[in-house]
Amino acid sequence: MVGWLRPILLALGVALIGAQGAQAGVLVIDGAGDGHGVGMSQTGAEGLALHGYDTRQILTHYYTGTTVGRIAPRLITVLLQSRLRAVVFSDATLAGTRPLDPAHTYIATPGPGGEIALLSEHGRLLSYLPAPLAITSAVPISFDGAASSGVINGRYRGSLLLALDRGRLDVINRVGLEAYLRGVVPAESPPNWAPAELQAQAIAARSYAVASRPDGSFDVYADTRSQQYGGYDAETPATDAAVAATTDEVVTYAGRPVVTYYFAASGGATEDVQNGLPGTAPEPWLVGVLDPYDASRFGPITMTLGEADHRLRGLVRGVLRSIVVTARGVSPRIVSAELVGSAGTTAVNGVELAAALGLASTWDCFAVGTSTATVASGWDRACARPSRLSVLPRGATGLTGPTGYTGPPFGSTVGGTVAPPGATGATGTTQADTGPTGSRVGSSVGGAVGPPG
Repeated sequence: MVGWLRPILLALGVALIGAQGAQAGVLVIDGAGDGHGVGMSQTGAEGLALHGYDTRQILTHYYTGTTVGRIAPRLITVLLQSRLRAVVFSDATLAGTRPLDPAHTYIATPGPGGEIALLSEHGRLLSYLPAPLAITSAVPISFDGAASSGVINGRYRGSLLLALDRGRLDVINRVGLEAYLRGVVPAESPPNWAPAELQAQAIAARSYAVASRPDGSFDVYADTRSQQYGGYDAETPATDAAVAATTDEVVTYAGRPVVTYYFAASGGATEDVQNGLPGTAPEPWLVGVLDPYDASRFGPITMTLGEADHRLRGLVRGVLRSIVVTARGVSPRIVSAELVGSAGTTAVNGVELAAALGLASTWDCFAVGTSTATVASGWDRACARPSRLSVLPRGATGLTGPTGYTGPPFGSTVGGTVAPPGATGATGTTQADTGPTGSRVGSSVGGAVGPPG
């Protein structure tokens, strides 16, 4: 069920002025949230925890109809980096069956005949070894250089697997699931957050790891294409305790572990998965819910319509004249829109639109005026309330809104009164009927870079 299905004009009457085709007017954007908006909001979960909700209440609020179950211990494979010409590592005791000195640094490069060449740190050839090559040790292994997660010269529990990929090397960390989570939870949630939130994060991350499988010879990426993984050096006592307290626990629906998307901040409501992640099939546990303790906002962001046209280059046919929202989700994040150009109209989804405009989310409110002085922006003028969203767990308390939130109480209009399409505000500007959106555009569909703070 999608709200705001009627076309809504976001940028009206964009004029073309002068021989250079410069565009008059200023576009002001107010937004909400940070992340794709599907599943658990980390900021909202922290708010629930601080208001007395326990780990299971947090999870069942964001993942509708689920329970917490248990799985058997297992190993997981994490792609740290791909297509390298050489891999530099240390602290290892074995390369395959060949003994290594853990005090020494070694280099691995693609060799002839599908083998891997093992070199000393000075480049002297030591041996050729069959691929894939397991690098093992009793202590965390150091992998020099950058992992895809952004970790530089990181250390990793378990072993490293070096696999040949079209004449280059992939580096895969093969590690116990619980040890892997010790490197994920602190990379996703601040370690000083409430224990209930950290435990919910641990269970959600464990569920995502076992239920999602990218195409390839590994289980998850080390970055937000799956979930952020900091390795051994990211571990903290507080997040280690959260992992230990939830050992082997996962989110289940109809008796099986399910994919548990999560993200940094919702802005007050989450979104149905098919709306927040275009091309994804609907799932009964990934539906939008109200998120009263997450009032995350961004903006106002101001740009000329000419700048907006420049950012949308490659999508707009000709010169940008207007943007028309054709469908909104329940939160209401932008699901689809049309970019009306001087040479034709282009259909885009909300993720494409927000990414091109450089926004943290697809929960966006637009206003257009002739100058920054005449644009009346803000949540009290340009945003709409969620349409169809569930409430907090039965028996929960504290339904009056997030601490410190100065807007209307939980259950009332999130963004204030919405001006009708084409209406003229008191300042003489056109107000757009564009509700909130909250998805980190360009971030992973699996996890989040991490909430603010």
